[in-house]
Amino acid sequence: METLYTAEAIATGGGRNGRTRTDDGRVDLDLAAPKAMGGSGEGSNPEQLFAAGYAACFHGALQLVASQEKAELGDSSVGAKVGIGKQEDGGMGLEVTLEVVVPELPHDEAQRLADKAHQVCPYSNATRGNIEVKVLVTDD
Repeated sequence: METLYTAEAIATGGGRNGRTRTDDGRVDLDLAAPKAMGGSGEGSNPEQLFAAGYAACFHGALQLVASQEKAELGDSSVGAKVGIGKQEDGGMGLEVTLEVVVPELPHDEAQRLADKAHQVCPYSNATRGNIEVKVLVTDD
């Protein structure tokens, strides 16, 4: 792989109950485990950060695929839900649902583009075969 960009971040102070910051300072957040996991919920958490990154990356992949096919996405959006839970082997695992909204296109065409985006998105490629990722096209 020819690396085009490298993001750098550091987590300090206890992982889920600490702080994270990028080298350029653009991301600088307190971290706290969510209440559902016994934490205070008074900070961000890794799942939120992963959801934000995946949603943005997938939307970029969707825009790329659409431009290659001369399709107009209009006022489109991608939402990501990242779940964390216990696996059968006792470890922890993740699951992702990507919700793609492309109101200007027929549902079948939007789903076809979303499926193609899922093949080129770097986050999708990184998670493929490791965690369950559902890609759902909705009308709103």
